[in-house]
Amino acid sequence: MPNIAYFEGIKINIYNGDHLPPHVHVEYGNEEALLVIVDGSIYAGWLPPKQLKKASEWLYNNQVAADSTFKYLNPHLYARRKKNTPNSKGKKS
Repeated sequence: MPNIAYFEGIKINIYNGDHLPPHVHVEYGNEEALLVIVDGSIYAGWLPPKQLKKASEWLYNNQVAADSTFKYLNPHLYARRKKNTPNSKGKKS
């Protein structure tokens, strides 16, 4: 679980083996919220408004890095699956 940012008591983490949608875990004290990377919306949890605003601003400014880190740590969500297609002998591969 890489901590990708820490500022003013706010911790931003991305977990490996996580789930969609791509998101960051934001912790402040005993509170936690999951923010969707693409739009900064709250997926789950709660943060005090001041810290939510600061975390959202951080995510807006670091969206590309957060997205690439999420994809790197969660390749199982983006792996291409082979389709069953007939081979030259009519058998499925």
